[in-house]
Amino acid sequence: MKTSIRFKTKFRTFMIIGIMSSVVATMAFTLNKESEEARVPPAPIVTKDSTASVKAFKQVYTVLMSARCMNCHPSGDIPLQGEDSHLHTMQPRRGVDGKGVYAMKCSNCHQPANTPGLHTPPGNPNWHLPPADMKMVFQGRTPRQLAKQLVDPNQNGHKDMKKLIEHADDGLVKAGWNPGEGRKMPPMSHAAFKKAWITWLTTGAYAPAK
Repeated sequence: MKTSIRFKTKFRTFMIIGIMSSVVATMAFTLNKESEEARVPPAPIVTKDSTASVKAFKQVYTVLMSARCMNCHPSGDIPLQGEDSHLHTMQPRRGVDGKGVYAMKCSNCHQPANTPGLHTPPGNPNWHLPPADMKMVFQGRTPRQLAKQLVDPNQNGHKDMKKLIEHADDGLVKAGWNPGEGRKMPPMSHAAFKKAWITWLTTGAYAPAK
């Protein structure tokens, strides 16, 4: 009888442990799944509105056409310089990766941070032009041409809408609002630019008529 009671007690203990283990495992799986879902941002919601989209892009365009953006998005392989966007006086070349050729690399002068002093080289840890196979030219583009180019994966670095939205916070993009002494800021704040950029994309990424 005692053996039978001990057996039943052990059996109940094992059953309780098994049930508890199952509950703990289920909770851990659920929490892990919820954690993974929380880490994945939701896909951008698009509510098409051509009027709002075009209006927002016209704001974006003023920034992209400013020297702070255009100087690194030339039509040729030499970067531009100055508020009038003239050819860079040192005549550096784009190179395959956009970081220069041979010994003349962008990082020779453009250090990880702005060099102190008036009109000295601005800096960033990743200073470069777009690469040779994805030049992303701004110079000479009309609003319509540039809008269509920016959303074309074959011209924008294979970016979908999610990546385009994230690009507004790219370190080199934001460097335009930290240009160094003696240089003009873009025509609107980064926050205003980002808001217009996201509005343009999430209302349909429409291109202006011309």
